[in-house]
Amino acid sequence: MSSLQTVRDDFKILNETMNGKPLVYLDSSATSLKPNSVVEAIEFYNTKKTANVHRGVYKLGNEATELYEGSRHTVAKFINAKSSNEIVFTKGCTEALNLVAMSLGHSIIEEGDEIITSELEHHSSFLPWQWIANHQKAKLVFVPLTEDGRITVENFKSVLSERTKVVALTYVSNVMGYITPIKEIIKLAHSVGALVSVDAAQASPHIKIDVQNLDCDFLSFTGHKMLGPTGIGVLYGKYSLLEKMEPISFGGEMIDLVDLNGSTFKNPPYKFEAGTPVIGSAIGLKAAIDYINKIGFDAIQKHEIELREYAIDLLSKIEGVNIYNTVSDVGIINFNIEDVHPHDMASVYDNHGVCVRAGHHCTQLFMKWLKAPATLRASIYIYNTKEDIDALVAATISGKDIFLHGIF
Repeated sequence: MSSLQTVRDDFKILNETMNGKPLVYLDSSATSLKPNSVVEAIEFYNTKKTANVHRGVYKLGNEATELYEGSRHTVAKFINAKSSNEIVFTKGCTEALNLVAMSLGHSIIEEGDEIITSELEHHSSFLPWQWIANHQKAKLVFVPLTEDGRITVENFKSVLSERTKVVALTYVSNVMGYITPIKEIIKLAHSVGALVSVDAAQASPHIKIDVQNLDCDFLSFTGHKMLGPTGIGVLYGKYSLLEKMEPISFGGEMIDLVDLNGSTFKNPPYKFEAGTPVIGSAIGLKAAIDYINKIGFDAIQKHEIELREYAIDLLSKIEGVNIYNTVSDVGIINFNIEDVHPHDMASVYDNHGVCVRAGHHCTQLFMKWLKAPATLRASIYIYNTKEDIDALVAATISGKDIFLHGIF
C-alpha cells in the first residue's frame, strides 16, 4: 500500500475539523470517505461529458455511454463475473437486495417453502424476504448463531432442508465484522436446489470477491461504503437467472417493444435499469474500484487488522468497556460503556471530533440477540491512523469520567 500519509492526502475532508478538533472518521461502515480521484471522475462527467446514455446518436452521448458501460465492465472484472451483462446498476445495495426478492419471490416461493436467513442480517437483507414469506405463506428459518454471534457451516446444516428455496445471508456482518463461510454454505444450498442471495455491502470494501469461485446466484453491494459515491449499487446475478426474472420498475430504456396490449423488455442488465441511470455515480464507482485495486486488498486487510488490534488492546484496558467482538475479521469494533447509553457516549465522541456510529445499525434482530438496545461501532479503513485510535480511546475515557464520575 502507498504510504499512509500519501493515502490521507487523497482525502481532502481529512483536512477539516469537527467541533474545533481534528476530524477523526471512524464510521466507514456507514459510509466511507471519497478520494480525490472519485470526486474528479464525477466532476469530469458533470463538466465535460454530460449527456444521457444509450440514447443520443451524437458524439457526446456516445462518449457518456462508453464511460458508463466502462464502469460496468470494471465492476464485472472487480468481482470476476463472467460477463458485464451480469452486472445491474441500482441506487444502492438495498435496491439490489429488494430487486432479487421482489422479482423472484412471487414466482419461486410457494406456501410451505422455507427461506433461510439469520439474526445477524442488515434489515435490507432480511426485510424483503420477511415480506415475501408473509405474503406467500412461506416460513422464515434462522441459522442459529454461535455464542459469539457467528454463522457457521454446521449451524447452517441444522436448518437446511428439502423445503429450502432461498438462502439470504450476509457475507460480512456490519456489526461484528465476521466473515460468513459463504462458499461452503452456497454449495450446501445448491445441493437441495436453493438459490442464494448474498449481501456483500460490508464485504466489497474489505475482501476480494470472486463470484465464480463462490458460485453465488446473486450478490449485492454498494459504492458508498467502498470509497465511491452515494446513489450507486450493484446487483450481480447469474445471467441465466436474470433472463428469467421480471423487471419491477418500468419506463424508458428498459423497454424493447411497446404495444397497446402488451410490451417486451430488453435483455439483462438493461431490463432492470428503468429511466435515466445514475451515470455520474457509476463513473465514480469505477474510480473507487481503480483506487482500491491500486492499494490492494492484502494491504487493506493488513492495515485494518493492525489498527483494530491496537484499538482492542487499549480499549480492553479501560474498566467498564464491553467489547462484543474482541476477535473479528475486518476493522469493525462493536462495544458499549457500562451504565452509559451509547447515544450519550456518541455526543462525547462528537465533542472530541471523533465520528462513531451509535444505534442498532439497521440490525434490530441482532441487538435483541445481544440483549442491548443499541451499541457503539467504530469502523476502521485505509485512511485511519494510530492517532485516530488514540483519539477514540481518549474520548472514551473522557466520556466515562463525565457520565460515571461527574468529572468534566
